[in-house]
Amino acid sequence: MSPVRPSVAWRKSSYSGAHGNCVEVARLPDGAVGVRDGKDPAGPMLVLAARRWDAFLRMVEAGHPDG
Repeated sequence: MSPVRPSVAWRKSSYSGAHGNCVEVARLPDGAVGVRDGKDPAGPMLVLAARRWDAFLRMVEAGHPDG
């Protein structure tokens, strides 16, 4: 049985490729952030607490994507 997915507004990364290689993110109703493969919207979704997502973005913006 697949998990119930909330109806949310997914956004495609501005760095997504032209050939369907894209990452999409959405704020979930509970404040967490969902991350999924844009080619497979019904596939697995990574769910991160909002504070973890914000920390990840700060690391990427600082040039340290691997922590």
